[in-house]
Amino acid sequence: MRDSDDRHRSWQCDGGLTMRRFLPLLALLLAAAAPATYTNPILHADYSDPDITRVGRDYYLIASSFHFSPGIPVLRSRDLVHWKIIGHVLPKLPFAPQYDMPGPHSLTDRVSKPVGGTRYAGGVWAPSIRHHKGKFYVYWATPDEGVFMATARHAEGPWSAPVKVIDQPMLEDPAPFWDDDGRAWLVHSRHGAGPLILHRMSADGTRVLDAGKVIVEDKARLPILEGPKLYKRNGYYYIFAPIGGVEKGAQVALRARNIEGPYEHRVVLQQGSTALEGPHQGGWVETPSGEGWFAHFNSTGAFGRIVHLQPVKWVDDWPVIGTPIPGTSAGQPVATHAMPDTGSPPTRDRLQASDSFAGRTLGLQWEWNHNPDDSGWSLTERPGFLRLRALPAEHLVTARNTLTQILQGPASRITTRIDASRMADGQRAGLALFGVRPSWIGLVRENGQTRVTLGIEGAETPGPVLAGTSIDLRAEVGSDQTVQYAYSTDGGASFQRLGDPIALAKFSWWKGARPALFSFTRGTAGGSIDVDMFDVQTLGASNA
Repeated sequence: MRDSDDRHRSWQCDGGLTMRRFLPLLALLLAAAAPATYTNPILHADYSDPDITRVGRDYYLIASSFHFSPGIPVLRSRDLVHWKIIGHVLPKLPFAPQYDMPGPHSLTDRVSKPVGGTRYAGGVWAPSIRHHKGKFYVYWATPDEGVFMATARHAEGPWSAPVKVIDQPMLEDPAPFWDDDGRAWLVHSRHGAGPLILHRMSADGTRVLDAGKVIVEDKARLPILEGPKLYKRNGYYYIFAPIGGVEKGAQVALRARNIEGPYEHRVVLQQGSTALEGPHQGGWVETPSGEGWFAHFNSTGAFGRIVHLQPVKWVDDWPVIGTPIPGTSAGQPVATHAMPDTGSPPTRDRLQASDSFAGRTLGLQWEWNHNPDDSGWSLTERPGFLRLRALPAEHLVTARNTLTQILQGPASRITTRIDASRMADGQRAGLALFGVRPSWIGLVRENGQTRVTLGIEGAETPGPVLAGTSIDLRAEVGSDQTVQYAYSTDGGASFQRLGDPIALAKFSWWKGARPALFSFTRGTAGGSIDVDMFDVQTLGASNA
């Protein structure tokens, strides 16, 4: 009986071991058999006013960057769902002196306008990208200076210096188009949304050849018409454009047999029965297999305007975006869908975020608030650290050399380590969620003492004196769009919260809240900090 039991126990043991070895293989086989899907949003990050194009097997996406420098981030993907940053069109913003924040300043950390002495909410609005005869072309408007363009042989750059295409302020959302006969055109809107205006352009796209013609204006049926993108398909000219405003609007398609009109229109994407209010402005692209896809933004408060991807079907030469809504010409947004058939498998590409500052250049995820003063920062003075010198300012929103990146959701944990041994009296430095009425955790040095400090809309609450010279600062951003700050003085082994959760500003000069490193001095410039690392953990993201 014992032999039988032993054999039975041996069989159980061997069988259990075999099953444990088989189950992972079974899981892999089932995963391989299941159709690959993606979940919206594809970018839970503030890439507002996205436009998209395909060259070969690669897809390129650009977005508004407003007053941040370098301007116009360029992203690349093989599968239309997973993206990484490959460069910027504009190394700096050369359009006016205010991009250097000269003052005099009317802003404070409690007062968000007027923005005198700066270009908050200015800069790059709604750029468009196209590829024509071996070159990439990007067009954009700045509300104060005009319409510009730049070109490059490779999307990662180098890009040509900006060329002013139209010398007129208060224009917006330009998009180029080269017709089959080689003629070049430019369509755009005006500040305040509408009408749509069409120009002939020189073949090289560097200048318009006429004053422009209004081709669409219908304030009753097409209110707040903006963001036009011009395409051609099956002998029709199409303009994809949003209406109704950022928060509650929809997407329309307009079509005509003649590029100058007259255009008829249909609503092709709206909220429908979904929870996604205001599926809005974006760009259309086709895969090599002929599938259509539309990348658009949706406004989400402190996370900015994040990017969703919708399938596009054509019915009677009209696009239907998303899932068709019975009884209408429109679609509604999809939450989950089969992966695009791009001819490439899903990639491991992700947006860059964390940085050890070990290189000689900043990571592509970083953008300065306005143009930096390059004499005030360095990656080489102390290799492996970012040195930020404290330039004079009274408020965080008027301080130069605030280094930011786009906040990623639906939740994030951001941690940085700072060496404060070179701080001077009057200096403030630390980690912020930057935007209108910003908040921060950091260090304030006064009268020879350095204190951990919490800043909220300009009001500072001092904490303990920093005993050593190194501190870890942390910001935990929740899906409820609040931030909880904390600090560690034992190398990150344990963290102490400072203050209660703080609600983030829902919209900051057209942008969401942004994680930021800062250093400034009230009074005479002096002192610096060395930043050892910047770690970003994105929590709960789709398509991870």
